[in-house]
Amino acid sequence: MKMKIKKNDKVIVIVGKDKGKSGTVLRAIPALGKIVVEGVNIKTKHVRVRRQGEKGQKIFFPAALNVSNVKLVCPKCGVPTRVGYRMLDSRDAVLKQKKDRMCKKCKQPINQ
Repeated sequence: MKMKIKKNDKVIVIVGKDKGKSGTVLRAIPALGKIVVEGVNIKTKHVRVRRQGEKGQKIFFPAALNVSNVKLVCPKCGVPTRVGYRMLDSRDAVLKQKKDRMCKKCKQPINQ
């Protein structure tokens, strides 16, 4: 599955319990259509005691959420927006064209 949101993009959650929260994408999983966003969808894991004398503990970690539940925040205009593509001409060959992501609102390129 092709995803328009990539690692290190700033996104905002548009549905669910974390609606309105924003953060950067820590990990993208294109095969599942999911992303992991910093500080969003925090889950708790209880870890058992392994050795005598140690304590059990709780570990908090951000879980994956569906990419359709977030919108990209444009780095230029700072507004949640959809992502579009524009074709750039390549100087190598006539048949090779490069795709560039762009903001649908301000028409500026979104660079990694």
